[in-house]
Amino acid sequence: MNAEPFPQWLRPPPGGFVAEDLDRLPDLPPHTELVDGSFVFACPQSKFHVQVIALLESMLRRLAPAGMRVRHGMTVTLGRDQRPEPDVLVVRAHTDGGMERTTYWPEEVVLAVEVVSIESRTRDRERKPQLYAKAGIAYFWRVENGDGHPVVYVYELDPATKTYALTGIHHDRLRLSVPFSVDIDLTQIDRR
Repeated sequence: MNAEPFPQWLRPPPGGFVAEDLDRLPDLPPHTELVDGSFVFACPQSKFHVQVIALLESMLRRLAPAGMRVRHGMTVTLGRDQRPEPDVLVVRAHTDGGMERTTYWPEEVVLAVEVVSIESRTRDRERKPQLYAKAGIAYFWRVENGDGHPVVYVYELDPATKTYALTGIHHDRLRLSVPFSVDIDLTQIDRR
């Protein structure tokens, strides 16, 4: 029994994969990310993951001021070999661009949200926050599964150190004044 040959598009070119490869390689699976020059393929998402993204996206759409837009399923190009896909993004409306757009730039992003999954926990807890902070994205939320309930860890960028500082841990209600006024009942996930 012979294994199928390694797909040609998975073979890194000399110098490794770059951010533009996500747009030009024809057979990449949906939601492929580039982190540290390596492709990261999306695994099947849990019900918790899908419901938290839906809740945050719908509530943020309602709460975001006119100058901001909420997106998901879009990457952020942070550098030559860094193009992660946050679970939810808030971007500046004046930079949102046309319908053919596939990525945002860090200066366009106000907030990046990652919902932690078993297979992504190291990337979501450690590597992606480092990358987002270094790129200057001012706000980052990490959502963990606390026994079926969302727990939101809220971070704000310290511009002097280009690192995130934890500003709060929210269990039942996410109430914030930055990057805009937010009041989300996190227990809604339980009733869906």
